[in-house]
Amino acid sequence: MNKTILLLACLVGLVGCSSQYIMSTKDGKMITSDSKPKLDKTTGMYLYYDEDGREVMIKQDDVTQIIER
Repeated sequence: MNKTILLLACLVGLVGCSSQYIMSTKDGKMITSDSKPKLDKTTGMYLYYDEDGREVMIKQDDVTQIIER
């Protein structure tokens, strides 16, 4: 019983630490990412994971703002 409560408390703590990020683009799209977009300076592209867990890339020039939700 105590192990179950401890496990649930840890899971709740981990869920509270995860953040979503919203990227706005020049054409007005709002893109939600479950991880912080990472800029690859060699390619000039942001790498992020979408809501379905797929890896996606977008040009740095197309992104106007990144906001943590």
